[in-house]
Amino acid sequence: MEYQDINAAAITQWIAEGWEWGRPVDHETYERALAGEWDIVLTPTRPVPHEWFPDLRGRHVLGLAAGGGQQMPILTALGARCTVLDYTPAQLDADRMVAEREHYIIDVVRADMSKPLPFDDGSFDLIVHPVANCYIEEVLPLWRECFRVLRPGGRLMAGLDNGFNYAFGDDEERVVNHLPFNPLKNPDQMAQLDRVNDGVQFSHTLDEQIRGQIQAGFRIVDLYEDTNGAGRLHELGIPTFWATLAQKPE
Repeated sequence: MEYQDINAAAITQWIAEGWEWGRPVDHETYERALAGEWDIVLTPTRPVPHEWFPDLRGRHVLGLAAGGGQQMPILTALGARCTVLDYTPAQLDADRMVAEREHYIIDVVRADMSKPLPFDDGSFDLIVHPVANCYIEEVLPLWRECFRVLRPGGRLMAGLDNGFNYAFGDDEERVVNHLPFNPLKNPDQMAQLDRVNDGVQFSHTLDEQIRGQIQAGFRIVDLYEDTNGAGRLHELGIPTFWATLAQKPE
């Protein structure tokens, strides 16, 4: 079995157990967005600054590995024409459910983001990519694909795991792993994930995550840090995530 399929199976189980990133927005949240009261997140706690967004009316937005019915309904309420790509069918089902409930159209695509994206060059004005590339081994090819499918001047908003979580044990009390965390190359790390049904996950460096966007052709416009939102690292104020706003040159 490919590791991407292992991850889809793990995420499906997490959703059945109440995983927060698999719970779609309710009707009231959608109605508030229609009225101009909204936020979305790319990382656990900090909302994306509203100034990061262009006027979304009529804009083509790709939710990249963004299934779950959380970001796309909000952006649709703001006037965007949304496509959501994910590899876990249950996550895509959540977006279908919200679209049917709220009577809007969304394009739903099941695809593996570690492969070339199934879209023409210059298809989108904005890509919204919540934390998810921790589930793929190589991220530079993904950044290059994002650059390709964006129109000139298009924006990429990405939530990124900075790797700290993979260095610590589950109790976040001590460092137990060297980095990079790559279970395909380290059987002990794979065993750690298997014990708790955490799929197959990978740490990525600043070089891969941020420099990689620059290498793909993007200009970094803004960024911020975030914590886990709970647990010892959060209590100590240790950032474990980044979010970046990047732009494809005109």
